[in-house]
Amino acid sequence: MSDLLSALPPRAPTRRVAGVDEVGRGCLAGPVYAAAVVLPPRCRIKDLDDSKKLSAERRQAVALRVREKAMAWSIGRAEVEEIDGINILQATFLAMRRALEQLSVQPTECWVDGNQDPRLGLPVRLIVGGDGLEACIMAASVIAKVARDEEMARLCEIHPGYGFAKHKGYGTPLHLDALRRLGPSAIHRRSFAPCAASQLAFSIALTPDSVPSLDELPVGADLEMDLQVDLQDDRDVRLEPQA
Repeated sequence: MSDLLSALPPRAPTRRVAGVDEVGRGCLAGPVYAAAVVLPPRCRIKDLDDSKKLSAERRQAVALRVREKAMAWSIGRAEVEEIDGINILQATFLAMRRALEQLSVQPTECWVDGNQDPRLGLPVRLIVGGDGLEACIMAASVIAKVARDEEMARLCEIHPGYGFAKHKGYGTPLHLDALRRLGPSAIHRRSFAPCAASQLAFSIALTPDSVPSLDELPVGADLEMDLQVDLQDDRDVRLEPQA
């Protein structure tokens, strides 16, 4: 019997796909989050969809179902200091790698929303619009979105006056007005132009003779300036009418 078993070809490894997605890349404040989710084969989750198409209440319910049905799920994040230090794109990839490292099962490949390879150390399939096409990426988008929204609500209590619980750090008129009035907080991304400009304005007001020009500030090369596109990533944002 042992000879017969040894003659059998080795069994192919079980295919495990991790869906990976990020949230908060275009925000002016707060960390960037990523989630990785491994779903069992033929898994169906009620109301699962791109997180941007779900209300906050429905996202919470879907996130709970994902956690219950997934083989594994995990969250990674990159802090504001890392975003300013290595740029938002590389910080996003870092958050993705951290999410993958924390999975309780080892995936054989990753499906990632977007068209840029985050170099995750596994075979990667890039899918533009994947958060609306593939269940595992949809699940990751929901998990990441719910986790980051909860964190921004917590940070709103620590840094009052900016409205983080409402806009989650996106560049809404409400947020930009708070930046003009209060200046950047400790969780604002100073490598993003609106935050750098606000920092400069407040520095001039405090020490007008010893501040650098705007050109000398360390503004990142790949700024997320398309606020209208970013706002579409958060259906809960309510734009305030400008005076």
